[in-house]
Amino acid sequence: MSDMNRPIVAVVGRPNVGKSTIFNKFAGRRISIVEDTPGVTRDRIFTEVEWLNKYFTLIDTGGIEPKSDDIIVSQMRNQAMLAMDMAHVILMVVDGKQGITAADREIAETLRRTNKPVILVVNKIDSMSQYDNVYDFYELGLGEPFAISGANSMGLGDLLDEIVANFPEGLNTEIDEDTIKVAITGKPNAGKSSILNNILGEDRVIVSPIAGTTRDAVDTYFEKNGQNYLLIDTAGLRRKSKVYESVEKYSVIRAMSAVDRADVVLIVIDAQEGVTEQDTKVAGIAHDEGKACIFVINKWDLIEKDNKTVKKYTDEIRTKFPFMAYAPILFVSALTNKRMNKILETVDFVASEHAKRISTSALNEVIGEAVMLNQPPSDKGRRLKIYYGAQTDVKPPKITLFINDKELTHFSYQRYLENRIRENFGFEGTSIRFEYRQKKR
Repeated sequence: MSDMNRPIVAVVGRPNVGKSTIFNKFAGRRISIVEDTPGVTRDRIFTEVEWLNKYFTLIDTGGIEPKSDDIIVSQMRNQAMLAMDMAHVILMVVDGKQGITAADREIAETLRRTNKPVILVVNKIDSMSQYDNVYDFYELGLGEPFAISGANSMGLGDLLDEIVANFPEGLNTEIDEDTIKVAITGKPNAGKSSILNNILGEDRVIVSPIAGTTRDAVDTYFEKNGQNYLLIDTAGLRRKSKVYESVEKYSVIRAMSAVDRADVVLIVIDAQEGVTEQDTKVAGIAHDEGKACIFVINKWDLIEKDNKTVKKYTDEIRTKFPFMAYAPILFVSALTNKRMNKILETVDFVASEHAKRISTSALNEVIGEAVMLNQPPSDKGRRLKIYYGAQTDVKPPKITLFINDKELTHFSYQRYLENRIRENFGFEGTSIRFEYRQKKR
């Protein structure tokens, strides 16, 4: 069963009617940027929603402004149209305080032609006294309006019941554990969206040369060779000094939450610019969170090369990320398609390493041999004893060592053991966590 077949619900409506607020309430966490500037939600944003044990994908679209030629606005309109095409159920959100506008009428007209279930949601009805406003919306010809208050969570349960009741037969509403979740991170204009589009083979994300166009994390499900993937395209992290627009601040948090949700993190670095402080930050977060990581050096076609170039770049990355020697490095060009096929191959590989389990007997054989070759450290005549080890977790792999005294453990010896474990079992692309349990013999 694939997520491709999951019911899709699109939230549409003109800017500033509260679509993102509703989206965030359903998602149970802040994903969409909520701000009072019209047009802040630019791209389609996806999230998984669960209601009464049924799972569906919710898409928050950029606000539709029917009569505007501004480049970003017209792309937002296209994104919303795309979402409407993909959706099984459409929520049209209107502002109950403002009443019907010409734009609402035009959107309703478009939606009536889709022949899909459309649920009319009258938002911002915060008290019974405002309830009379709801009746005006019958005029839109979309059936009975649902009165809610997104901000106060009023009426959301009834609305969710109605959404679920409208799903077509034969869709998969169950949770799928086999999906590999991949976050694409990196600085604005390092080419993240181009990499995403290249992997998908379609223009799924707004790509325009204005830095910072992909403001939000965009979730895209797809399937290849029988494997399901969720690609999370993050709004590029900005350098600290530029966080004067509060929207950008959210984007930084968003990149962190994208890393948090992922199994595998692609750290996309612009070959011309080299490693920046921001790349170091994202990589550090991904490493600390124990994610599988891959360095993707993009725009490799633009670099003058001789037989030392790859080594020079590899050395730079290994020097700047000494704690991430486990992460593979790929040199690609999204533009010329060079080595782009390696990305998913490597994602599959590191995802399986990240989730790998090794048997206790095999692990102890390696630890025993390592201890014989190189004695553990001693302190004031007492030596560290390792009684045995076991792998106690995956994603990331965690090794628990049962020992005589925690005070005798030393980082350098742990690194030695880690290297021996990697030589024998791989664990490429993922960090390994160590935990010590004191056991009196």
